[in-house]
Amino acid sequence: MKRILLTCVLLIGGISTFAQTNPAILSWLQNTTGIKGRHYVKNNSTAINDADSANVLGVYYSATSVYVRANGVPSYVTGPFLDGNPSITTSQNAIFKLPLSPVQNTGTATATQGGNIGIFTNGVAMFDYRDGVSWQSSSNSLKGGPLGGMGDQVWNRDAIVAERGGFDCSKGHPAMGNYHHHQNPSAFKLDKNVVSTICNLYDADGLYVLDSTKHSPLIGFAYDGFPIYGAYGYKNADGTGGIVRIKSSYSLRSITTRTTLYTGATVTAGPDVSATYPIGLFREDYQYTAPTSSDYLDIHNGRFCITPEYPAGIYCYFATVDQNWNSAYPYLIGPTYYGVKSASKVTSITEAVTQYKPSATGLKPIASNGLQISMFPNPAADMVAVQSEGLTTENIKVELFDMSGRVLQSTYILQGSTIAYFDTKLVYEGEYIVRISSDTQLVIKKLLIAR
Repeated sequence: MKRILLTCVLLIGGISTFAQTNPAILSWLQNTTGIKGRHYVKNNSTAINDADSANVLGVYYSATSVYVRANGVPSYVTGPFLDGNPSITTSQNAIFKLPLSPVQNTGTATATQGGNIGIFTNGVAMFDYRDGVSWQSSSNSLKGGPLGGMGDQVWNRDAIVAERGGFDCSKGHPAMGNYHHHQNPSAFKLDKNVVSTICNLYDADGLYVLDSTKHSPLIGFAYDGFPIYGAYGYKNADGTGGIVRIKSSYSLRSITTRTTLYTGATVTAGPDVSATYPIGLFREDYQYTAPTSSDYLDIHNGRFCITPEYPAGIYCYFATVDQNWNSAYPYLIGPTYYGVKSASKVTSITEAVTQYKPSATGLKPIASNGLQISMFPNPAADMVAVQSEGLTTENIKVELFDMSGRVLQSTYILQGSTIAYFDTKLVYEGEYIVRISSDTQLVIKKLLIAR
């Protein structure tokens, strides 16, 4: 009996130590302050408050798995979706089960599928490139998805190109309420080349802010359990070479007709390349070239590398962008998984687990680059934006003081978002102080109001 008890104690101790070191347990943005979702509707630039809780609502782990409970609702404002999508972001009341020790698939690679292929650290769903639409040769038209019918599934439409008009400022949209990103979840307005005007009227942010000088944060996990990072990382797999943009090894083919794949295989023809069906509209318009440099990714859009969260190294996917920070195919994962796809949505937890509570254990989610703040415009007239760089892992309080120390306005940059605003139309001209504080850090900035 004593031997059995000792075995149990050692097992519990081992799991506890694992929880303190495994990013698949530590890295989720757990909502401990009651953050709710918000959304815009068309022709109304004032966000509507929702009843559903945002970000991750609970993390549970066993010796082999982590369970993440989430509604699939981000803390940043979602919508509107101006392509006629009637859906809004609604609670998915989901539990995601992911492996704690992912393994490489040494057999035939598993293709990514429609629907969830991973989960972001804020509990939001991750989709691959597709929108369910493909070319149907018999009718010489597109079919499937919102268009109805069924295409040939040979020339498959790319959602990032075809559905851009229906993405919100944060580059996401819902499928029957399941809000998701097919691509890097950083706001359109933050790209060097802004390809959507949706942020002009319905301003919002995203999960994190791109920064070319720092290793991007861990932003999610694929359904094979391997981590997904933002667009920047160490050039070399061993953590050397400085910070660079990690690049996709896929590029557009030089074709005018769609009759073959890049491998040379002859397939059912798709539409000729034209203004109506431009190159890049279909996934099969891309070709893969094996990388010759360490900052290019493999056929799954990943590589083995050392990261801040994995100092011993692990296989990682990256949310790829081009030099203008516009999304670059295959965007997140794919078209196949590197590892054994074993994660899924489950309806309940059927094994003994421990709940991970950062506030109870004294542990916090892994921070990304500390508290680094930009404020603009400065001088300002009617509005001031205060933006946190990187990934915000806790609520950040932002206060506007006059020079006598009186608080004029107070707001928050919410966990899992990046920006907060002050309306300064009724603030007199002059100098002011902006105080930005988290649980452990403080930043003070001077602000000039001038008109």
